[in-house]
Amino acid sequence: MLTTLAMLMGLSAAAGPMIAQAGGGEVDVELVLAVDTSRSMDYEEVRIQREGYVAALKHREFIDAVKTGLIGKIAISYFEWAGDVVPDSVIDWQVIENEQDAIDFANKLEARPINSQRRTSISAAIVQGATMLVANSYSGTRQVIDVSGDGPNNAGNPVVPARDKAVEAGLIVNGLAIMLRPSGAQGGLDKYYADCVIGGPGSFVLPVHKIEDFAVAVRRKLVMEISSLTPPATVQKTAGTQPATDCLVGERQWQDLFDR
Repeated sequence: MLTTLAMLMGLSAAAGPMIAQAGGGEVDVELVLAVDTSRSMDYEEVRIQREGYVAALKHREFIDAVKTGLIGKIAISYFEWAGDVVPDSVIDWQVIENEQDAIDFANKLEARPINSQRRTSISAAIVQGATMLVANSYSGTRQVIDVSGDGPNNAGNPVVPARDKAVEAGLIVNGLAIMLRPSGAQGGLDKYYADCVIGGPGSFVLPVHKIEDFAVAVRRKLVMEISSLTPPATVQKTAGTQPATDCLVGERQWQDLFDR
């Protein structure tokens, strides 16, 4: 486990926030929510995104999904990212076993100030999520990094090596592709996420085309992750296929911007 942690941290350009050795014990799922707050989204969009997570965490469907697990509880944590992990954005691990647990976690999120930063480093988000998963003291049947974002990787290390190392460590990376405007990714941002970001058994990406649909999409994604439901075939990761997407498209776009 320490070797895995060192390997993942080696992918990061800089050390992320300190990670507490929180809690412990058996859970159905260890789930870390990695939420994009880059400035490609305006304040209103970031606010609605935040409200979508809060609403999803408090929803009866989410609580019911937790209770239907073999153990009947999950461990969950949260952080925000843009060009790197947003300082002081980490909400440490908490066990959710009942409605009050979920409300308490959602209230912590709701109370956080909304901050946005420049650029987009999905690789930094994956490394942070993976580090938090392998460093905690919980024992889950599945360990999931849940990444939401509105554009391709354009900062830090390339995304594919980070994703591959996380999957190598036994983690699952799922995605929520926020497609409110063109991203420049060939075939759409959901295709970019499918080819370059998500990975692991049963991994999937869900697209969001309208900001008003965000809360429903988040809830749907959380329920699938917790319940281990099979996602629709159109958004599953297809094992053994070579990506048709240019996984360095974001880096190329950023370079072209400064070469003009």
